[in-house]
Amino acid sequence: MYRHKTRVVQVGNLRIGGEAPVSIQSMTNIPARELEGTTAQILALEKMGCEIVRMAVPTVEDAAIFPYAKAKGCKVPLVADIHFDYRIALESLRQGADKIRINPGNIGEAWKVEEVARACGAAGVPVRIGVNSGSLDQKLLEKYGSPTPEALAESALGQAEMLEKYGFHDIVLSIKSSTVASMIEACRIVAKASDYPIHLGVTEAGDSYSGLVKNAIGIGALLTEGIGDTIRVSLTADPTEEIRAAREILKASGRWEKGGVNIISCPTCGRTEIDLIALQAKCKAMLETLDTHGKTLNVAIMGCVVNGPGEAREADYGLAGGKGCGLVFRKGKPGEKVPEEDLPKALLTMIRDDLAAESGDCHG
Repeated sequence: MYRHKTRVVQVGNLRIGGEAPVSIQSMTNIPARELEGTTAQILALEKMGCEIVRMAVPTVEDAAIFPYAKAKGCKVPLVADIHFDYRIALESLRQGADKIRINPGNIGEAWKVEEVARACGAAGVPVRIGVNSGSLDQKLLEKYGSPTPEALAESALGQAEMLEKYGFHDIVLSIKSSTVASMIEACRIVAKASDYPIHLGVTEAGDSYSGLVKNAIGIGALLTEGIGDTIRVSLTADPTEEIRAAREILKASGRWEKGGVNIISCPTCGRTEIDLIALQAKCKAMLETLDTHGKTLNVAIMGCVVNGPGEAREADYGLAGGKGCGLVFRKGKPGEKVPEEDLPKALLTMIRDDLAAESGDCHG
């Protein structure tokens, strides 16, 4: 697949941009001053597969979260989300932040931005310029009349130009809007005009249902065009739900590079004679724990014995239900007939045996 070429930015132990896989981000929702709670949330996100964690740091004192979290075993890069006061960014750097996020609409005078740029350059820490429709500079609002895609893009590129003027180049751009179409078009403008790595997301998207839909459209559209180097699926939900949603968006857009199981399942119809909804849920829970040794396996869960293997011919494995029973199949070729209640286990056994044979592990 085509990928928009961007410069590489190092964030702690992780690369963003270039040929690096699209990384997953989230943000804590516990106040940074609550050191234990915030650290526990970072570790939970890390366990789910989050690769970068951002934290709101509203005061200089809150920067203490960075050494505390790292001392407690947090391995993912940690980002300081800074608004209004440049001194908080400087203190976050001193305390070990791996990246600084600033908003060009509220950081203040140019000399303050320069202070941050100089300090980040000396520390080897990148800056994410975060632009969103709710905090555009007043001059841009007057120029464009509203937070149009052009206004959002000009804000991001203008701030990047300022950092470049100070000799700072390790920049990631983030252009977000609660209006999906505006976010998509603004990111397209920036991608066409620059080689900065782009952080994708739809801001203020909503809960784990409506928010996932909006992010899937916005992030997914751009990823399929080759735009985007890191993503955050903003949801009004537990932050770990953002990681689950991000994985699904990356898989659906063809940008998932870490292996695992991709489940294909039919929507059921009047021909379905098994409880496919419950069957799919059970299979998914079992297959999500499967170690595929870095391979991506497409697994189909189908409701009809007659059409199942044919409709899912391109799947690596699958099952198709009948009346009280079903078939497991491999590459579209039916295997044994199995009672309905044993179908998930039979499918899992087939896949595990094949993986064991490929790896030379006779014990599975």
